[in-house]
Amino acid sequence: MFENMTYENILNDMLNRVTSDVDKREGSIIYDALAPAAFQLAQTYFNLNNFIDLVSGDTAVGEYLDRVVADYGLTRKLTTRAIRKVITNGNIPIGSRWGLNDTFYVITEIILTNTYMAECEQYGEVGNTYTGTLENIDNISGITAILTDIISSGQNTESDDNLRSRFYAYLQRPSTSGNAFNYKEWALLVPGVGDAKVFPLWDGNGTVKVIIVNSNMEIDESLESAVHDYIETVRPIGASVTVDSPNEKTIGITANIVLDGSVIYDDVVASFTALIANYFKELTFETYSVSYAKIGSILLSTPGIADYNSLLVNGGNGNIPIGDTEMPMIGTITLTEVS
Repeated sequence: MFENMTYENILNDMLNRVTSDVDKREGSIIYDALAPAAFQLAQTYFNLNNFIDLVSGDTAVGEYLDRVVADYGLTRKLTTRAIRKVITNGNIPIGSRWGLNDTFYVITEIILTNTYMAECEQYGEVGNTYTGTLENIDNISGITAILTDIISSGQNTESDDNLRSRFYAYLQRPSTSGNAFNYKEWALLVPGVGDAKVFPLWDGNGTVKVIIVNSNMEIDESLESAVHDYIETVRPIGASVTVDSPNEKTIGITANIVLDGSVIYDDVVASFTALIANYFKELTFETYSVSYAKIGSILLSTPGIADYNSLLVNGGNGNIPIGDTEMPMIGTITLTEVS
């Protein structure tokens, strides 16, 4: 908006307003008097330009985006701690601390004999990372403890992109008492949920099915109970709600590739796999077909690949349909280097 309000433009405009019988050359008295004011004004216009970005929903970031969405009753989902299952060969006290690599866990509850619930001391997704034998920090001897299943996954603080997407969905898809948009909105309010799809009347009158993925657009079954429990507190009376995760649709890819020599083979495969993973995430709940042509385009855009041939997707050379309750997942990727 203020792109033209540069130091040079402001200073020239000031000098043009001075009568021509006054020396206006650089180094003159009037020039040196006006230059600092022009600089400060240019800085002010620069700050105003940034300020406009910070108060608009499409460009606001961080705490400024929080303030924009707060006007509509939305808040950023905060980071949470992972809740994990610990299996031991004997009794251990509630409150004892255990560690694995760079994570630490506190025993909070007994589930069954020699099976416990433990909370990660660190916030975020790091608590979901490891599985294996724990080391005791409280000098409990003779006990072996193994960190196993994720009961409730830890989540990082909601990103600006996810919060902005929820904000747009709230504005563009009005929800009323118990419609499909309502159920999607309720699901997205649960920490860790990245997207949701709603199926009204999926099993007859009064039934609703909600399928969800986490903030990384991945299947996370540990979120299902949290979403179900929250929806139960806000849904209309009489509705029967089922919360589930998508079914996996495995996509295998094979092709012959010609390398250009700029990147080694292993890095080419890793880059292609990452690009395909991002493409599949973009399809989830949005597009119900994996494009054969798009995969070919991704192959050509992968650093290090000069050309390819004999591309097969799930053994064929056509698009792969994805069901309403499915999401594409990477299967076996075989890239054969040819000359």
